[in-house]
Amino acid sequence: MTSAQLRDTLRQMVAVLQEERQALAGLDLDAIMGCAQDKVALCGTIDLAGPFADAGAIDEECRGLLDAARRLNEVNRQVRNLIAANVAARLDALTGTPALYRAGSAGYAYAGAR
Repeated sequence: MTSAQLRDTLRQMVAVLQEERQALAGLDLDAIMGCAQDKVALCGTIDLAGPFADAGAIDEECRGLLDAARRLNEVNRQVRNLIAANVAARLDALTGTPALYRAGSAGYAYAGAR
């Protein structure tokens, strides 16, 4: 993969990550799943290139796009985790019981001791 092809792929990844952020904000499950599929496809494209042999193979624009993609992906991961925690809290409130699978629960302590 040439530097120009990598740059184009990274631009597409940044665009997909921005779409994912909007989908998460709107809780649009279809759009979230579409973005996940797009991210997997783009990661496959990047994987086909293999590792770049030397640091000079990636230009400054690609480095900037890589940094932007990393930051967007991290923000989206944190938003997904907040949504999941919110759903868990609401389910706990509806059932009136705490979640069955907590890291500090006795079941995990017992299983870890075996």
